[in-house]
Amino acid sequence: MDVYLETPRLVLRRFTAADVELLVELDSDIEVMRYLTGKPTPRVEIEARILGILTTSERHAQLGTFAAHEQASGRFIGWFGLQPTAQDDVTDLGYRLHRSGWGRGYASEGSRGLIAKAFTELGIRRVEAQTMAVNTKSRRVMEKAGLRFERVYHEHFDDPLPGTEHGEVEYGIDRDTWQQVSR
Repeated sequence: MDVYLETPRLVLRRFTAADVELLVELDSDIEVMRYLTGKPTPRVEIEARILGILTTSERHAQLGTFAAHEQASGRFIGWFGLQPTAQDDVTDLGYRLHRSGWGRGYASEGSRGLIAKAFTELGIRRVEAQTMAVNTKSRRVMEKAGLRFERVYHEHFDDPLPGTEHGEVEYGIDRDTWQQVSR
């Protein structure tokens, strides 16, 4: 297993081409997809995404999307990601967990671990994350992970989800601020 990061309760590892079934199961849950697409992700899209995930990790060796497993059981609970942005020293934080992992602090724990790695090992200057304004649970995860609310913005969607009219929100933190609050 190509371990990327360990936290007290989680192991994050690189995805492989053999992980398609894990993602199909995750993205088949309409509640998991509620604020993303509102519907299950077709298998063919997931297969293409796996290739994209693997390509991203080859192009940006220290960034990417990582399978998350419980340390104690080894059970797959979802994924976390640090994605490249247009700026080399800025990364985008993301996560998606099975409902069985919701409300257990895993999203905050994994996010805090990735943020710490970004600032202490990867030379990242800033970490950002976005979600729908109405996705209060994800917003709370971002806050618990140390990110700070920065703005509401509106995007056009051809097939908007309920709540889109309230906009998207962006959270972020820079390395200097993180160092000050992490002492």
